[in-house]
Amino acid sequence: MSLAMDMENGIYAKPIKKESWKTVLTLAYQSLGVVYGDLSISPLYVYRNTFADDIQHSETNEEIFGALSFVFWTLTLVPLLKYVFIVLRADDNGEGGTFALYSLLCRHARVSFMPNCQIADEELSEYEKDGIARRGRGIGSRLRLLLEKHRVLQRLLLFLALIGTCMVIGDGVLTPAISVFSAVSGLELSMSKEHHKYVELPLSCIILIFLFALQHYGTHRVGFLFAPIVMTWLLCISAIGVYNILHWNPHVFQALSPYYMYKFLKKTQRGGWMSLGGILLCITGSEAMFADLGHFSQLSIKIAFTFLVYPSLILAYMGQAAYLSKHHIIGSDHQIGFYVSVPERIRWPVMAIAILAAVVGGQAIITGTFSIIKQCSALGYFPRVKIVHTSSQKHGQIYIPEINWILMLLCLAVTIGFRDTKQMGNASGLAVITVMLVTTCLMSLVIVLVWNQSLLLAVCFIFFFGSLESLYFSASLIKFLEGAWVPVALAFIFMVVMYVWHYGALKKYEFDVQNKVSMNWLLSLGPGLGIVRVKGIGLVHTELVSGIPAIFSHFVTNLPAFHQVLVFLCVKFVPVPHVQPEERFLVGRIGPREYRIYRCIARYGYRDVHKDDLEFEKDLVCSIAEFIRSDKAEHNGGVDLENEKMTVVGISSANCEAIQICEDKDTTEVTSPSELKEIHSPMVPRKRVRFVLPESPKIDDTTQEELQDLMEAREAGMAFILGHSYVKARCGSSLIKKLVIVGYNFLKRNFRGPSYAHNIPHSSTLEVGMIYLV
Repeated sequence: MSLAMDMENGIYAKPIKKESWKTVLTLAYQSLGVVYGDLSISPLYVYRNTFADDIQHSETNEEIFGALSFVFWTLTLVPLLKYVFIVLRADDNGEGGTFALYSLLCRHARVSFMPNCQIADEELSEYEKDGIARRGRGIGSRLRLLLEKHRVLQRLLLFLALIGTCMVIGDGVLTPAISVFSAVSGLELSMSKEHHKYVELPLSCIILIFLFALQHYGTHRVGFLFAPIVMTWLLCISAIGVYNILHWNPHVFQALSPYYMYKFLKKTQRGGWMSLGGILLCITGSEAMFADLGHFSQLSIKIAFTFLVYPSLILAYMGQAAYLSKHHIIGSDHQIGFYVSVPERIRWPVMAIAILAAVVGGQAIITGTFSIIKQCSALGYFPRVKIVHTSSQKHGQIYIPEINWILMLLCLAVTIGFRDTKQMGNASGLAVITVMLVTTCLMSLVIVLVWNQSLLLAVCFIFFFGSLESLYFSASLIKFLEGAWVPVALAFIFMVVMYVWHYGALKKYEFDVQNKVSMNWLLSLGPGLGIVRVKGIGLVHTELVSGIPAIFSHFVTNLPAFHQVLVFLCVKFVPVPHVQPEERFLVGRIGPREYRIYRCIARYGYRDVHKDDLEFEKDLVCSIAEFIRSDKAEHNGGVDLENEKMTVVGISSANCEAIQICEDKDTTEVTSPSELKEIHSPMVPRKRVRFVLPESPKIDDTTQEELQDLMEAREAGMAFILGHSYVKARCGSSLIKKLVIVGYNFLKRNFRGPSYAHNIPHSSTLEVGMIYLV
């Protein structure tokens, strides 16, 4: 199959099998339990929050019909038109979310603040979205130059992405709380107020703890467990909606006319505008369609929403409006709630399904929170956290223990603190609409910079959707003191954490760059580096992509001995979801061949799964051996990185013609295949390591000797040299900078170290401490 571009999914259709309809429908079914739980349970609290204080339900029905009209058009324009038909197409090679949009923009304009970016990264197959090359003319080119020229605009773009990220995390706290609390509130129709007060809160907390405890089972298991619940709930509310429409008011369809929105605002005026904060809750969970894209596929999410979720929600809201249009008793709050429109005979079974659906409702945003934090952490904007990949089939399905328990504690705090769906709704509404506004702003840039469409189209997009969302945003913001302050406070806390981490990491990298050792110093030491060269491979971990880190000179100055083969390894993330195995490593020499010093840059996408230490070690050694054999860096040009020639070398498992490593646990000689040539060690150790080479390449004596040295060093073992840095602010620094550096050190101590540091054996690890003055 030739290389083709799947414009629908926005990813390269490599020579892989296309997803069958069975797979797509299975994913669509799973997505019900993961993506749409939050959106599906919104009928529980939308009308209740809309008619809470600001407006009254009168016998003219203008208020309820106007609210229904707003709900219908909001659901149609935002989730259906904006997300399903437009935003989902702006995926980052199959990944979604606010930070995926930012990553996409960073690849089409040089606006990234990642310090170790290289020109070679732009040659990755997934670097260019939809295969669209940069154009040197048009409005897109001028806008790109404007962004690249002004640092303030770049910081504003990053600020937008971080605000969207923080609000998603805040929504991950608020949505489970309001979902569960609203479902449990149905008990008020069957219990006295005193008993209900003592049952509602403890039951909500128990259900929330159960929800977060389920997360470690993974998205695919939770999806199959939760999908039947959501499907049952959707069919249930749509059936109740049809019954209420036919039984109470078949003419409720008239309320779908936009004219009723005008009548609603004309009659209610300021109160109607403030009540829009309640109507806004009908689209909570829409962002999860985009944020959870990496867990499923674009087509599966579209099918599930268009053919089941959307029509079920419309029927449910219309049914509630039909019932309320014939019942104007407003003696208590629950008269406007969901459960009063449910026939009394089936109220208890429906409430049981609603409680189960509410548990599922929190799943969507929790999953989206995991996804977006993984992206931020990989790209250096969030402290490192433990990432558990819960599926071997779908790399996007992850679980983050630390974040899961933090979200649970915050969620319980919000539930216990508010004990009221109105204030929870105000808080959740502001978080949701802020994320949507950020997505709209970033999408307008994607339309011009990535899709190369006209500026007029981008302006129309941001004007149309931005105006609608700004209306809801203003209605939510005015409720700031009535609960809406919570997402702002949470966003501020997470923003401070992100800024402190990013600033400290950036300053640390700048110190490394400014204090790296010159090549002349290394060359002056001679082939022996002026020290004793012992057997084995010394692997020096560094964040530098060029030059020799100060940690190396610090080490050899205090301990004048090093290994016969020296490798400077940089494990870095690039702003793409995945790096193909054949593009994983950049390998080159530092100094002349006889020095036996190499640089290896291992590149990972923000969705890639790291291998364990043994697999990575094999891939690393094989890549260096393949580099030595092919010697592309000298004869074929390679990639010039600051006077160092680097060559892209794929891992051995991806290239059957490359050098492969073979380990034997016994000492028995193995007869090699006739088409392969082996270089054997002159000694026979307990574990024999062999490089298996294709017969066709002609290997000269110098190359064979270098491979022999590498093999002997691999047999002798590998030592890992890690830098243990402590960052301090320089004398005379401002108080704010000192506080930020103190905060960075605190986060560095209490969060996880680099992922590779947890996989290497402690017996082979040596840490070299240094103080970084920034």
